Order: sequence, then structure tokens, then C-alpha cells
Amino acid sequence: MGSSGTFFSLSSLMCEESQVSFFEDHDENSCYILEDEEEYIEYLLRQETGFGSQNHFLLSDDHNPGRFWLKSARVDAIDWIFITQAKFGFKVETAYLSVTYFDQFLSKRSIDESKPWAVKLLSVACLSLAAKMEEQNVPPLSEYPIDEYRFENKVIKNMELLILSTLEWKMGSATPFAYLHYFVSKFCPGSRPETIINKATEHIVTIAKDITLMDQRPSIIASAAILAAFDTTLTRKALDLRISVISSWGNIESGHVFSCYNLMQEKRENKVKTPSSNLLCTQSSSTCVVENSSDTCSGAKRKLSFEDTENCQGQKLHRS
Repeated sequence: MGSSGTFFSLSSLMCEESQVSFFEDHDENSCYILEDEEEYIEYLLRQETGFGSQNHFLLSDDHNPGRFWLKSARVDAIDWIFITQAKFGFKVETAYLSVTYFDQFLSKRSIDESKPWAVKLLSVACLSLAAKMEEQNVPPLSEYPIDEYRFENKVIKNMELLILSTLEWKMGSATPFAYLHYFVSKFCPGSRPETIINKATEHIVTIAKDITLMDQRPSIIASAAILAAFDTTLTRKALDLRISVISSWGNIESGHVFSCYNLMQEKRENKVKTPSSNLLCTQSSSTCVVENSSDTCSGAKRKLSFEDTENCQGQKLHRS
């Protein structure tokens, strides 16, 4: 990607949105309490609009150098998110939700390759927002570990507002974890739910690096994870038989589940063959990011680009 002369003002978003709407669901039926589990699952399935509807740019076109850079940056971002989740003791659902925000944002905006720090800023803001949605105790922004960059708290907060605006303040995205208990009871009756759910959670986290979370519906990922945790030898016919209990699903959904199931099995086999390693690297340089951008309003898919400040006090992070 080349450098763009188009910039976005983060501060311009602050007067455009009401923070109250952060907690509002724009679905007029959002306050309806669903007491029956079957009805609740059907409700969740109907809310999966926007997932699996198209192949987004993020992981497509492997021969495009710009795409390769973004794929690599995304993997690093996911590594950082889950390491930080463990550091703070967040639920795994919180980390996964932040990756969902990350992918949703990048399905609507792009990041200039010359601004790798913008990916880290996006990661921090996505995890902070997810924590506010899912966690009871949310650490201050100053405690988020950002070794190679120094972001002012104001910049992170304004990035949060940019994410909220881009996602139209719809932050209650469905995740595969909402379906796990239900699918265990449907696909694996008589089994030990806790054991299967723990294994399924590992599958869900593992494949997050290999697919954008916009490309598969959360229910598809959840069902594949439960089946992969329950039985590693399912044929397509055997898998179809198990998921046939979901009356609203047909051949298309079955095909997607089987594809995800096979990917999970492939990742499991590779994990057995290859020792795990920490993919995060420590960068030697540091960048101080402050708010300094000008306005623009153009295009359905907009370039996210920030203007670097030449004179940044306290730019270097000195390590002993």
C-alpha cells in the first residue's frame, strides 16, 4: 500500500455520537427476554447478519504484497490480544470479541502499510472496548502493555470512538461461545460438557488466525469446534447426521461446518507435530503517537491514516 494524503480526524467523532448509544442495541426487539433456549438460539442465528456473507479483503489474494503484510500484522495483533487477555485475567470471550471488532473494522477501513503502529493502536482500542462490554474490572489504558509504542490515552480513546462510529455503535456481536452449551446438548448428548467445551474453546481460538471472523458465522465456528472436540474422525456423512438436529440448517451450512471442522483437525495435527512458540517479537524502535489529523469524508471503504508528529516529547522508551 502506498502512503495516502487522506487523513481522518479522530477528535471530530467526539461530538457526533452519544456515549449512551454504546450500550444500546438498535434492534427494536433487543429488550425481549427469551426464556426458551431453542428460541434464544434461533434469535442469535437471526442476528448473524454480516457474517459469512462475503470474502473480505483481509485474508484474500495471497499474491498481493499488501495483503501479505496485513495478514502478518493481523496475526501479531491476535497474539498480542490473547497475551494481554491472559495478563489481565480477562475471559477468553473478551479477547475473541476484540478480534471480531478488529476484523469488522478492517472490513470497512484500510490501514496504510507505512503506518504499522496504527495496527497496534487498533488492537489496543478493540481490546479496551471488548473489556468494557464483557469484564467487571477494566484496567486503565495506561496499564495496557505497549512496549514498542507510546500512545497518549486521548489517542486511544479517540480510536475507540472511530471504531464505534465505523461499527455503527453495534458492539454486541455474537461469538461462537454463546452456542457452545447448546450445541453440546444437541450434538453430543450424554457426554461431559465441560471437557468438550474446553477443547472446543481451544479450537475456536486457534483458527482465529486463519480466517477472518467476518467470513464464517459464529454458529458455524461453534458447531465445528464442538464436533472437532467430540470426535476427530467424522466423515461428511456422519457430520451431516449430527447437525441435522438444527432444523434451519441445510447443505450450505453443513458444507461450511465441515470445512471449519477440517481446518480445526489440520491445526490440531500441526500442533502435535510442531512445538508451540511465541510469535510475538520485541521491536527495538518506539513511536510516540499524538492526535494530529485533518478531516475527510470519502468512500465506503476508507483509508485509516494518521499524520505523524515530528516533535514528540518522550518518544524513546529506554530499556535497561
